[in-house]
Amino acid sequence: MARNNNIIVPEARTALDQLKLEIANELGIENYDSIDKGNLTSRENGYVGGHMVKKLVEDAQKEIAKK
Repeated sequence: MARNNNIIVPEARTALDQLKLEIANELGIENYDSIDKGNLTSRENGYVGGHMVKKLVEDAQKEIAKK
C-alpha cells in the first residue's frame, strides 16, 4: 500500500521534524532521528505519529479559539 506523506507546506518540514523528535523523547524513545525505525514496534512508531497529530490539532484549536 503506497502512502502519500508529502508535506503540503515544505517550509514546515524542519518544524515537523523537530516536533517528531520532541514527541519521541517525551515517549521515552531516545535518539529517534538516528535509529532504524524498522527496529521499533508498530505501536511505538504509531505513538509518535499519533501524538504528533494530537499536538497539532490542539495547537490549531487554540489558534482558532483566539480569533
